[in-house]
Amino acid sequence: MRPPLSGIRVIEFEGLGPGPLAGRMLADMGADVMVIARPEKDAVSQRFDGTSDNPLRRGKTVATLDLKQGRGVAQALALVTQADALIEGNRPGVMERLGLGPADCAARNPRLIYGRMTGWGQYGPLAAAAGHDLNYVALSGLLSLTSRRGQPALTPPTVVGDAAGALGLAFGIACALLDVRNGGDGQVVDGAIVDILAMLGNIAQWVRASGQLDAATPSPFHDSPFYDLYICSCGGAITLGALEPQFYALLLDKLCLHDVDPAAQYDTSEWPGLKARLTTLFESRSRADWCELLEDSDVCFAPVLSLAEAAAHPHNVARGIYSVQADGSIQGAGAPRFTPLFQG
Repeated sequence: MRPPLSGIRVIEFEGLGPGPLAGRMLADMGADVMVIARPEKDAVSQRFDGTSDNPLRRGKTVATLDLKQGRGVAQALALVTQADALIEGNRPGVMERLGLGPADCAARNPRLIYGRMTGWGQYGPLAAAAGHDLNYVALSGLLSLTSRRGQPALTPPTVVGDAAGALGLAFGIACALLDVRNGGDGQVVDGAIVDILAMLGNIAQWVRASGQLDAATPSPFHDSPFYDLYICSCGGAITLGALEPQFYALLLDKLCLHDVDPAAQYDTSEWPGLKARLTTLFESRSRADWCELLEDSDVCFAPVLSLAEAAAHPHNVARGIYSVQADGSIQGAGAPRFTPLFQG
């Protein structure tokens, strides 16, 4: 099947994290993405780069240009003239000072989609400040939801903010491309990570409105025995998410907890005792044992896997979610997937 973005040309001014990931998402969908790379790597890139190829460059071509020189800027503008979209991840004002800002590019290509990937956005009190994934998740309010009563919030993996920002920018670019194809003008897409996180947090905000998050009362997502992580005898861990009554009843049945009334699932006074009981129960057997009993059932269960274990899990293998390279590095496949509506 023809990739949905075939024929779309994107210029990506290489940066860190979310911008390149947005570019790879577009490349995975068939876009022709050219990376304009700096002559020298920055300190963070040098630390991240190992012996394997940079997975964020997958499916892209690379041109090295020195944008501190007039010749490099002129070459970049020539490439922009032929592009449908552009991605840059610098602080506000940097591209303008280089002569590559939206106005400079619009003069060459008025139908261009100019994608801007930042943490804080193009304006606001923090717009010019440095930051990273953890900071953006914290300011969005979502990081606080990882904390249990009386405990500090957890540090999430960088995918929470950076990857969410990349997905939001890629979505914005795709929407703007559709508008241009329908006769609209070129436009700037302000892909601020903190904005996108707040938008993605609407589910949590909805749950909060019901009093089940960020409240003085016990929360199903923090305090209940049926939505939690448990350690097993082998040192591994498993997760439960049996929020619905029918799933909770099945969980109790599979664990032979026949003395526990499934109808009292949301009696919060019973939660501490039952959680202690489940903690002891899950510590009595290995993660493999619990997988054999609970996986592939409606108890809403999954083991906590390392990246290497995830790449080898039968479900992920069947779907081709990961590929393991010759050097042992792991890469995730492009997503979402597309198939013809009519099979003939």
